[in-house]
Amino acid sequence: MENDGLAVLNALDTARTQWYHAKAIIIAGMGFFTDAYDLFCISAVSNLLGRLYYYDPSTKGLGKLPHAVNNAVVGVALVGTLAGQLVFGWLGDKLGRKKVYGFTLILMSICTICSGLSFGSGAKNVMTTLCFFRFWLGFGIGGDYPLSATIMAEYANKKTRGAFIAAVFAMQGVGIIFAALVSMILAKIFLIYYPAPVFKDDPTRSTQPEADSLWRIVLMVGALPAILTYYWRTKMPETGRYTALIQGNSKQAALDMGRVLDIEIHEEQDKLRQYRAANDYPLLSYEFYQRHGLHLIGCMSTWFLLDIAFYSQNLTQKDIFPSMGLTSQAIDLNAINEVYETSKAMLIVALLGTFPGYWFTVYFIEKIGRFKIQVVGFFWMSIFMLIIGIKYDYLKEDNKALFALLYGLTFFFANFGPNSTTFVLPAELFPTRLRSTCHALSAASGKAGAIIGAFVVQTYALDGDVKKIKRAMMVLAFTNMLGVCFTFFVTETKGRSLEEISGEDGKTSELSSTRVLSSCMFK
Repeated sequence: MENDGLAVLNALDTARTQWYHAKAIIIAGMGFFTDAYDLFCISAVSNLLGRLYYYDPSTKGLGKLPHAVNNAVVGVALVGTLAGQLVFGWLGDKLGRKKVYGFTLILMSICTICSGLSFGSGAKNVMTTLCFFRFWLGFGIGGDYPLSATIMAEYANKKTRGAFIAAVFAMQGVGIIFAALVSMILAKIFLIYYPAPVFKDDPTRSTQPEADSLWRIVLMVGALPAILTYYWRTKMPETGRYTALIQGNSKQAALDMGRVLDIEIHEEQDKLRQYRAANDYPLLSYEFYQRHGLHLIGCMSTWFLLDIAFYSQNLTQKDIFPSMGLTSQAIDLNAINEVYETSKAMLIVALLGTFPGYWFTVYFIEKIGRFKIQVVGFFWMSIFMLIIGIKYDYLKEDNKALFALLYGLTFFFANFGPNSTTFVLPAELFPTRLRSTCHALSAASGKAGAIIGAFVVQTYALDGDVKKIKRAMMVLAFTNMLGVCFTFFVTETKGRSLEEISGEDGKTSELSSTRVLSSCMFK
């Protein structure tokens, strides 16, 4: 392929790793940093919202968000993300990656700030406006998934492409840590200036009025990285693959990529026509099904199954932390102190489980390969969740250290496993003209799983019912084992050019979708 392919594509595939690649990782990665912060910071303050807006003195109980409201506040951004993935993924293929890449950040910044400024003082008004703006925040976040993955895949060289895409996604781990850290620091500052008795001693005074400012500031801080990154996104050139293979302008592709790679690339308009003629088929066609049908099924199903478990774990951690001994019981804390302890527990789990898993994938993905990392990750997630489900009573009461270890390991193998690889594979398996759309379909399937986690699985943990939590953990273990099975619908992609993987080079028989199962069985 390197000898008879387009010069601009060969140049991209064989380029030495340089500052241009690092800058692309930072620019794309900061979007995911913002995404993770905005999606997960709500877990740190959702209990606080319950204390502030749903405390009823007549019940003598803690103020808690009603189940429907809790699910909406936590899950509405996921619904917006699903919609945004589909819309921006399609636009990325139709209008170009660069044209819509900056708009996602603008939308995220505006809606993040508006989320913190949710209007009114009554519960209904605040929750309604908060959900409205978090939906559109999620819509902007959704655009980042297919666009960032596609841009990084099309910029990278073939030897380090998987590591570069995984590094962009690994910024999600940094964002989760930052969300916990910001919440913890701000809560500590508020505690110093606004001390209060714990709930069991004085239920009314245990919720500081100033706490209403705390959750708003926590949410609005998420706009800063998006604002700071916007300028650099607008300066990124369109990817050479899109300019050449979709727009048909090999001259512009050669100029753009030659400039960023600091080399001279010759245009090849005649050879480009051959490439485009051989790959002019739509998504809804028999040709696509024959080449990539099982690939798409594999990417969509594995991401769907993964996110049921991953988001269930992430979004319900605030309810499981007391059982693990990482936080005190809510009645032994005041409102701001509960935010502080929840954030600290989130930080511990992220530092010891979530964050290392992401970067293990970055380091090992080109050594081990995507397929093996995904299968092993799904398998161990299933094992650890099954143990937690079966022995939940014992772990909760008699061995909280082991509980915390098992819980952390599920996050480690999610991220050193399918949470990373399901993001990487759709950016590599599909042809340039459909890459962003197919990644969007895969990611949207994942968010459909996340919505199930937020609106269904999460309800099993809200009341602290041991039987319900055990049942939920066993179901999640089963979904992860299904993930192992559906991984056999995708194929290994390491070390190959995007055109070789997708069949755009004309060699479709080697990686045809109908050969996926057998090719993976004998890796």
